[in-house]
Amino acid sequence: MHTGWLAAGFWGAVAGSALLLGAAVGYLVPLSQRTVAAVMAVGAGVLISALSFELMEKAASEGGLLATSVGFLAGAGTYSLFNWLLNQRGAQHRKRSGYSEQNKQSGDGSGASIALGALLDGVPESIVIGVSLLEGKGVSAVTVAAVFLSNLPEGLSSAAGMKRAGRGSGYIFGVWSAIAIASGLSAIAGNVLLADAARSTLSATTAVAAGAILAMLADTMMPEAWEGSHEFTGLLTVLGFLAAFVFSQLGG
Repeated sequence: MHTGWLAAGFWGAVAGSALLLGAAVGYLVPLSQRTVAAVMAVGAGVLISALSFELMEKAASEGGLLATSVGFLAGAGTYSLFNWLLNQRGAQHRKRSGYSEQNKQSGDGSGASIALGALLDGVPESIVIGVSLLEGKGVSAVTVAAVFLSNLPEGLSSAAGMKRAGRGSGYIFGVWSAIAIASGLSAIAGNVLLADAARSTLSATTAVAAGAILAMLADTMMPEAWEGSHEFTGLLTVLGFLAAFVFSQLGG
C-alpha cells in the first residue's frame, strides 16, 4: 500500500509552517523592511540553487532537454498568467512589508487575492516536495530547506504589511494557517496523483513546477529584496545560493 503521502503531507506542512512562523515574527516583532528584504534575498538564492541542482538537472537527465524546456516554459507561463490576474485584484503587494493603507483601499477582495497569490506561490513548491518522495530515496533536504526559507520571508513581510494596513491577528493568522495547510495538501496531491506516473511524467511535472517557481522569484521575491536592500541584494542572494549548493554537494 502506498503510504508515501503521509511523509509528503508532513514535509509539505513543515515547509508551509514557515509561513506561520514568519507571520508570527512579522506581527509581533517590529522588523525593518531592510531586514525583511535581506531574508528575502537569501531565500531567493537558496531557491535558485535548488532549482538548478535539485530540479532542472534531474528533470533534464530523466526526461530529456526538449521535454524539460517545454515544461519549464509552460510552468513559467501559467504562473505568470495567474499572477497577472491576481495582481489586478490587489495581490501584487503580498510579499511587501511596506504594504500600506493605500494597498488596503484597492478593494475588499484584496485580502482574498493576497491569500490566493500566496497559495499560487506555494503550490508548485509543495508539489515538488510530494513528487520527490516518489523516487524512494526520501525527501530532498535541500528542496524542503529552500521552500521553508522562501516561505519564511513571505509570511513575515505580508503579515507585517497586513498589520500596518489595520488587519487583525485573527485575519492574519487565519490566512497563513490556511495556506500552510494547503501546502501540506498540495504535497499530498503531488505524491498521490503521480504515484503511478512514468518517470518522464515526473520529470515534466518537476520542470513545470521549476518554471513556476523561477517566475515567482522574479515577479515577487526579488523585487521585494531589491527594494529593501538593493546595495547588498546580489551578495545576499549569492550567499543563499552558495549555502544551498554546498549543502547539496555534502549531502550527495
